[in-house]
Amino acid sequence: MVSIQGKSLLGLQGVPKEEIELVLRVARKMKEVVNSDNKKLHLLQGKSIVNMFWEPSTRTRGSFEMAAKYLDADVINFTPSGSSIQKGESFRDTLLTVTAMGVDAIVMRHKQEGSPLYASKCVSPVIINGGDGTHEHPTQALLDLFTIQEVKGHIDGLKVVIVGDIDHGRVARSNIYGLKTMGADVHLVGPRTLLQPELAAMGVTVHYDLDEALKDADVVNVLRIQRERQGVGFFPGPGEYNTFFGVNQKRLKNAKKDVLIMHPGPMNRGIEIDTDTCYWTQSSIQEQVKNGVSVRMAVLYLTIMGGDDVDITR
Repeated sequence: MVSIQGKSLLGLQGVPKEEIELVLRVARKMKEVVNSDNKKLHLLQGKSIVNMFWEPSTRTRGSFEMAAKYLDADVINFTPSGSSIQKGESFRDTLLTVTAMGVDAIVMRHKQEGSPLYASKCVSPVIINGGDGTHEHPTQALLDLFTIQEVKGHIDGLKVVIVGDIDHGRVARSNIYGLKTMGADVHLVGPRTLLQPELAAMGVTVHYDLDEALKDADVVNVLRIQRERQGVGFFPGPGEYNTFFGVNQKRLKNAKKDVLIMHPGPMNRGIEIDTDTCYWTQSSIQEQVKNGVSVRMAVLYLTIMGGDDVDITR
């Protein structure tokens, strides 16, 4: 029996295929609940979860909160601006304080790479990484895998192209690890200033020409240009970036006819993706948001309660 009970989710690097498949399998059942008229399960009744976000978030924080509430857990949302961090309390002391209140899991987003790993060594609750700097964002990759599997029926053997700001993209790294584990053929494409050739060592194909990369693609995952993490000079401006690396329907003629378009959000429309493409019938961008709730329900349930399945009968 595969179980991840009590196991922190810090990233997808090294996570076995069986554990990923477990999350995806349970997420399918959770989506039945999300799509139903009665979204309340009592699987985490009596459990408490803290969302600790040191960076802004709409989708990740919101979906973790909804996931916890759908599972009947108690949820506290923590923000640095309203905490004792403003009075000089350290990161470690904040974690210890929250843990002393009796929480069962901490969902964390932090600008510093490795913060969730550090937290997992300081305190006992399950730590779930909601994004740490440019390192990883495992639940985003899991919901992307779930979306691909839902639309395509499988992941193994698909050509998946990840476009954009790879170097600053924690989503890219988690996706690479997860997609490779699940047997996909992963291709990266972007400007040379945002895509280091060393990434080829991860077992992916690196391109600097978008049209070449899109040839026969089954899935195209478009990443946001992360201006908040960049310095200056990575490319002259948004117009030039869009000219060479903006994804639009004209360029997608090089991909397969049933190509799936994805984006983790938020989107810079008119820069990395055109409006006609992000709202195209072959885009699953909004479905990714819904799937994020289902996947995070699965992660919370499996890491806190364990087991290799879930009973959603009510």
